[in-house]
Amino acid sequence: MTTSPGELLPVAMEAATIAADLIRSRLPGSLIAKGDRDMATELDFAVERAVRAHLRDRTPDVAVLGEEEGVTGESGGELLWTLDPIDGTANFVHGIPLTGVSLALVRGGHPVLGVIDLPFLGARYSAVEHAGAYSGERRMAASRTSRLRDAVVAVGDFAVGAGAEEKNRLRLALSAQLAGRVQRVRMLGSAAIDLAWLADGRLDASMTMSNLPWDIAAGVIIAREAGAVVIDQNGSDHTAASASTIAVAPGVAEELLALVAWTHEEVAS
Repeated sequence: MTTSPGELLPVAMEAATIAADLIRSRLPGSLIAKGDRDMATELDFAVERAVRAHLRDRTPDVAVLGEEEGVTGESGGELLWTLDPIDGTANFVHGIPLTGVSLALVRGGHPVLGVIDLPFLGARYSAVEHAGAYSGERRMAASRTSRLRDAVVAVGDFAVGAGAEEKNRLRLALSAQLAGRVQRVRMLGSAAIDLAWLADGRLDASMTMSNLPWDIAAGVIIAREAGAVVIDQNGSDHTAASASTIAVAPGVAEELLALVAWTHEEVAS
């Protein structure tokens, strides 16, 4: 397929509308255990299947990678849709409106289009590579905060399940260091919201110490197109192979990265 990403933005917008309408109009349904304190709902699966059907109809040559049911379609093409049907499922189950649909178009492991819809907040964020990031029709820009002490920083959820104790050593240490150095630390429970609000200047940094494509890809392209720096924990540019996803306003990127590096060394020693 040689279609440019921008030509597929209407397809992604339609998919987000399908998903958001389902989320607003249906109850979660039964819970499906995915491991220690991790879950999906019946609605997660229903939304994913509805979006898959739409994408299969509109872009039959593009495979879809969804959180709940893996890859469907021909996976040998240059493009791939990644989908988290309900990002922030725990929030959703508990009636907390911080939940979103996250859909990205990825080429060669690099997101080139992203749409994030927050059904209960009436907000939609989108970006196409080299064309800017938008909240509705309004173009967004990352914050101009220049001192870490003035920053509001969102941190991702702590790990659960097998290996969680080891994974959380760095996350807990980073949270402790941030608590003493930034204006506020927030844990919103949705990587999609963290990255969308970072792009819109509501947050000054978003730190997710993991890199699952359905969680991250849409937010990464939106944050980048808004002018944020998106890197791995070692300071390299963020890619599909990165261990972590750190998005930050340019003015505090160097200071935050130095704190991450120092904390990592302390935890490893």
